[in-house]
Amino acid sequence: MYDQHRRGGSVFGAFLFGGLVGAILGLLFAPRSGKETREILVDRGQEYLDEAKGTYDDGREKLVEAYSTAKDVVSEKAVEYKDRVGEVAEVVKEKIDEGSQVVRTKVTELGKEARAGIKSGAEAAKGAVDVTGDKAKDALEFVAEKTGESVAAPAEPGV
Repeated sequence: MYDQHRRGGSVFGAFLFGGLVGAILGLLFAPRSGKETREILVDRGQEYLDEAKGTYDDGREKLVEAYSTAKDVVSEKAVEYKDRVGEVAEVVKEKIDEGSQVVRTKVTELGKEARAGIKSGAEAAKGAVDVTGDKAKDALEFVAEKTGESVAAPAEPGV
């Protein structure tokens, strides 16, 4: 049977071929009249036609059944995969929300630290300017004392 399928033949085709050969041999060697032979041929032809219709109907039923089963399986799998995708989407959304909250917290903390650093840097810069101004004034007074000249007050800008 495997060899027949491999060569492209089929059991049904072999069956039909065997029936045809048998019918021809039967006609050639039958000692019947023409009318009897025709009736036999019509009967056998009808039998073969009925068998062919039965085989067709069986094949069609099997095909419809296979299609229906496949359709049901595909529908079930589609629902299952849709549910899984929904679950994964929900988990991803939760993870993104958690990550966003962590980022917001870190940004807020860094903002507070940055403001504190800027404030402390501004205070240090102001102190340094004040100290530098005092030191410059002291240096000018020292130079004036040593040279015997009076120190003029610095001119204000725009005067």
